Amino acid sequence: MKGIDLTGKTALVTGGNIGIGRAAALALAECGADVAVTYFAHDGTDTQATIERLGRKGIATKLDATASAEVNRTVAALAEQLGGHIDILFNNAGGLVGRAPLAEMSDDLFARVFAVNVTSAFYVTRATLAFMDRGWGRIIFNGSVAGHHGGGNGAAAYAATKGAIHTLTRGLAKEVASQGITVNAVAPGFIVDTPFHATFTAPDAQDASIAQTALKRAGEHSDLAGAIIYLASDLAAYLTGEIIEINGGSWFV
Repeated sequence: MKGIDLTGKTALVTGGNIGIGRAAALALAECGADVAVTYFAHDGTDTQATIERLGRKGIATKLDATASAEVNRTVAALAEQLGGHIDILFNNAGGLVGRAPLAEMSDDLFARVFAVNVTSAFYVTRATLAFMDRGWGRIIFNGSVAGHHGGGNGAAAYAATKGAIHTLTRGLAKEVASQGITVNAVAPGFIVDTPFHATFTAPDAQDASIAQTALKRAGEHSDLAGAIIYLASDLAAYLTGEIIEINGGSWFV
């Protein structure tokens, strides 16, 4: 993380307890930011402790990001603990939820996929913007290569949510540019040890995804973390409304 200095900045990472979110939270702390992470199904206190061992302020709190009022309360409380402002937001919370062909998908599953991946990002971003008020801000969404190519079997609804995230990124970038806030997204391909792949993607399908990449390897959490700290820094000051493709050459836009 040499060369990127986020000293004096504060960051909020949703789903920051495991996987990509944890890697991003620790990378931000290594660069000097104080970092709050939220979690839902997996406790985040270990991530908090690691941030503190890096010499930064770390906060971890449980959050149902699909609950509007709870998001508003939690973001306000975290902003207060971070000194009254949030400079960097990484909207990472989300997941596949479940695989099902659309012809067999229930109303509840379809609604849940959108709530977890799109509505939650809307709630957290809206709440955070009230505290991103120092004429400088970075909002980063976690998209997916699925938002381009439609995803794997039974993942059309998930892919649709990631397409929505990509479009939300571009639209929001226009809205907040005058406030000194940039808005970008990362769009990962197959990332090893991602919880939903471990649960919903068979080993042979994982191997096939790796074989389709030009680099012939799975992505790692650190591959995403490097892009996120770049987008969070002044190195990316003239970059907004962009989707950064991190897929090892499995998909070219």
